Amino acid sequence: MEFAIRCENLVKTYAGKPPVEAVRGVDLAIRPAECFGVLGPNGAGKTTTIEILEGLLPATSGQVEVLGKHWGRHDQEIRQRIGVSLQETQLSDRLTVYETLQLFRSFYERGSTVERCLEQVSLTGKSRSWVKKLSGGQKQRLAVATAIVGDPDLLFLDEPTTGLDPASRRELWDIIRSFRQRDKTVMITTHYMEEAERLCDRVAIFDHGKVIALGTPNELIALLGAEHVIEFSTENHNGDSRSSGELDWMERLPTVDHVDEIEGQIRLTVAQPHIVLPELMQNLAQRNLRMASLTTRHASLEDVFVNLTGRQLSEN
Repeated sequence: MEFAIRCENLVKTYAGKPPVEAVRGVDLAIRPAECFGVLGPNGAGKTTTIEILEGLLPATSGQVEVLGKHWGRHDQEIRQRIGVSLQETQLSDRLTVYETLQLFRSFYERGSTVERCLEQVSLTGKSRSWVKKLSGGQKQRLAVATAIVGDPDLLFLDEPTTGLDPASRRELWDIIRSFRQRDKTVMITTHYMEEAERLCDRVAIFDHGKVIALGTPNELIALLGAEHVIEFSTENHNGDSRSSGELDWMERLPTVDHVDEIEGQIRLTVAQPHIVLPELMQNLAQRNLRMASLTTRHASLEDVFVNLTGRQLSEN
């Protein structure tokens, strides 16, 4: 099997006046044993795409292949080999954790034991607890457990850590890494850039129903042409520096590759911040501009998205 997932010219259009094009010609090829991330803001088309691949939605047009099989011809075979954790998994409050996993295990011809699965997601001590008594992080771990109890070859995770605190998020990352170590394929959607950088072999950035960039995290960050970001704001800033030409001189500063303004913050993508900063401070002083805030950091996938779209990933 060359690809765990492959789709070509995938389109999903919802009827309306005018029609809504949720997915607009997506091409993806995901290799076996790869952790593949789908990134983008709300409304970018990533959840629609993954639900088509999971067999939950029909595509308007395009070709879809999952584990070498096709929806509509090999549905039961595919379902026996995939695990799905939806963006919002509603589990019965009237079941215990053990009973919930026992129910989901019954859907598969083969798979893990309930006890082993509880151990994998660190819920052994909660096996007799009612689902409604679990914390948010524990419920998310249980949702992932229901997806892996059938020992799938391919795991779909749709924003599995949304709304979790940092500690719970890292617990789920460890579960995903453990699953990957057994040469399993994972497809994960997220809007957390750190999550994608830490977990994914490759990522596709979605915007307005299309893939606007695809590659390893390092490859995409390299597209910026620089490794560091300087963000700052000035007092009495009117928030419209681009149209007034105030950013032009910043683009001419040494080692600056790109300049943007996002929500009143000026963002410089630079190669050598120690060279840029003295020049920046001097130029601001010459223009009687006083700095109100300043941060420096390494470039990230978030910066890739900003450079490609001119807005932050968190914007809807």
